Amino acid sequence: MQSNLVMFPSVEAEGKSVQIGETTVTKYGSAEQQFIELLVTEDLDNQLDVEVAKVSEFERTLSTAIRAAYQNACGDEQAHRFLQRILYRINRLKLFWYDDLQHYTNERSLYLSSCRNQIEAAWQKWELAQINVSALQQCDVKQALIERGAADLDPPLSDDSRYIREQMTEAGYRHLLAIASFDGLVEGSRLSRILGGAANEVQCMLVRVLLEEYGNGRLSRKHSTFFAQMLAEFGMNIEPEGYFDLVPWEVLACANHNFLLTERKRYFLRYSGGLTYFEVAGPAAYRNYLTAAQRLGLSEAAMGYWELHIREDERHGRWMLDDVALPLAEQYPDDAWELVLGYDQEKLMSDRAASAVVRSIREAEQTVLAIG
Repeated sequence: MQSNLVMFPSVEAEGKSVQIGETTVTKYGSAEQQFIELLVTEDLDNQLDVEVAKVSEFERTLSTAIRAAYQNACGDEQAHRFLQRILYRINRLKLFWYDDLQHYTNERSLYLSSCRNQIEAAWQKWELAQINVSALQQCDVKQALIERGAADLDPPLSDDSRYIREQMTEAGYRHLLAIASFDGLVEGSRLSRILGGAANEVQCMLVRVLLEEYGNGRLSRKHSTFFAQMLAEFGMNIEPEGYFDLVPWEVLACANHNFLLTERKRYFLRYSGGLTYFEVAGPAAYRNYLTAAQRLGLSEAAMGYWELHIREDERHGRWMLDDVALPLAEQYPDDAWELVLGYDQEKLMSDRAASAVVRSIREAEQTVLAIG
């Protein structure tokens, strides 16, 4: 089978296209390149003594980045980006990409696990500090979920939503597709990792959601196929991760957060709450993108994914709230507040990512204007 892997470009080359301090780019870029080399080292755990200089230099930069990213409420932008990229490079080994089998030689590496755990410990503490967890522990969980679901189903338009609907150019739309392809071309993959275990109504409903994401087993109907068609309409790269270097760290953080929640079954309620928000709120975002595409006079193929998602996610949102989140609240009364925590975290991180995407779109449009 032909490889489906898009090799990550040289980080040093990437740094030349980003208008940030040369010293910072060099430091984090060099460390990421070192990590890539470690990642593909045969039998890495038993080669650490051989690669001691490379390992030591990477670990120094990793520690520096963790302090820079998480020492205050905002943190250093480039440190955030470096850490989320490193974390994603580790996490993606949990999915199968139909590429060279040797790429997975270190998928159970204890060293990679230690790097992941070091980043996650500081990052998750930083994320949780932005939410009033004590208040959530005291809330009426069912009422909180129902009220949040109703509010997020059709929220008022934000300034960013209006920009997308009313001002975004075709160049901006292509940039949006490039960033969104990071998730759109592998959609449902992380959901698949949490479905095993005892059979019950909740599990069966999650399977139904996954099956629809996967076109009920037909590649032609899989959601990612519709996304690839949108990219193809503009002659864009349809390979997964083809636009990895455009993805803001805030978007990577959403992916890495979901990897964490699906990896730890103790976080099952948080994941279920987060997926509830994702499915409930999805149609509102997709309507923004669809409205923009219609205003730009684009073809049906260039917007078909949004139309599909609006129809299906409205149904998925109801399923997740009525048949997953609320039943789980009854089954786990002492821990049910974690559903609301998962919901609120997903909303917070998704809003942050959406703002970052719009900033990136505006920057891309300005670049096109400057060149023109």
